[in-house]
Amino acid sequence: MTAVDGLPPTGAEPGSEQREFAEELRALCRGLDAPAVDGVAARCGLGPDALADFLAAVRIPPWEFVEALLDTRVAARADVPAPECARERLRRSRMAALRVARPIGRAVCQLEGQLHAAEREMQEADEEAEQAERALSRDRRALLGTPPAHPGHSDDPGRAALGERVALLAERAERAREQSARAAARHALLRRQLALVERQQGTTAAPPGPAGGSPTDGGSHSRSDGDGPPPKILLVDDRRENLVVLEALLGPHGHQLVSATSGPDALRALMEPDGYAAILLDVQMPGMDGYETAAHIRSRARTRDIPIVFVTAIGSGPDHAMRAYAAGGADFIPKPVDPWAVRAKVASFVELHRARRTTG
Repeated sequence: MTAVDGLPPTGAEPGSEQREFAEELRALCRGLDAPAVDGVAARCGLGPDALADFLAAVRIPPWEFVEALLDTRVAARADVPAPECARERLRRSRMAALRVARPIGRAVCQLEGQLHAAEREMQEADEEAEQAERALSRDRRALLGTPPAHPGHSDDPGRAALGERVALLAERAERAREQSARAAARHALLRRQLALVERQQGTTAAPPGPAGGSPTDGGSHSRSDGDGPPPKILLVDDRRENLVVLEALLGPHGHQLVSATSGPDALRALMEPDGYAAILLDVQMPGMDGYETAAHIRSRARTRDIPIVFVTAIGSGPDHAMRAYAAGGADFIPKPVDPWAVRAKVASFVELHRARRTTG
């Protein structure tokens, strides 16, 4: 194939989802000059090689780049009818391409689903807080403007009821703001994980191990960075074959892996909690399940701050996610585990652990 309008030829098969999405990107680029397209890529932290791969259907770009490209096109020219419809079409086309872009695509889809869920939770919590604060402001004014029916008495039923409502609204607003803050923290973590996965596009092997790995490619170079002993990762699952899978995925990246086959075994492993960057905890275990184990971990002062990542075959929908977060989970991984997502999630927690160890 030859290049069209100076763009690299597409390498994907005709009719494939990757090729169709790449053609949509190329159509956007044809409405812009080269410096404008390069500028969009630079603002998104992407180099010319990455841009060429996107347009040739070798890699699928992050949504941030696609959205910025569309916005630049709309700002530069008034020839994009119904920009919001175009945005939604691009999103659907990109997701279709990701679903068939193995092995990275499934991990990106999984992480983007969690990212969008965190965004929705932030928005809903902020709206809840704003509604409560508006009602709180109104009732506080009413309380201040309502003199006691019997001066000198504090047992006026109307004022007492209004005072109780003010207290409940203040509590409701505070809870919503705390929920929004927790969702924002998850959102920031998931963005980091998504960046770690997307930078691995175009590779077919696991990210490099200790000799060549780095936090930006999914490795952790823990044994050779001079920052002290390698971080410990506690793996908890009652089925040995599942532990073997996780050990094979994470072992080459310099982590010190500690395995446990039950909740009590996990608690014994945490008797010396120093050095743990994360706990990957299976939910469905006989006896003490993952949620009960997490409750015990959270009840101990020395272990309550270790991030817990629930590994669950129950499901990955919003209800299951909310239960995981309510149980003290910092994150969750649906089964069957995606190798790229697992490595990216663990790498992100290792980075946070490393930063705490450096500043602490």
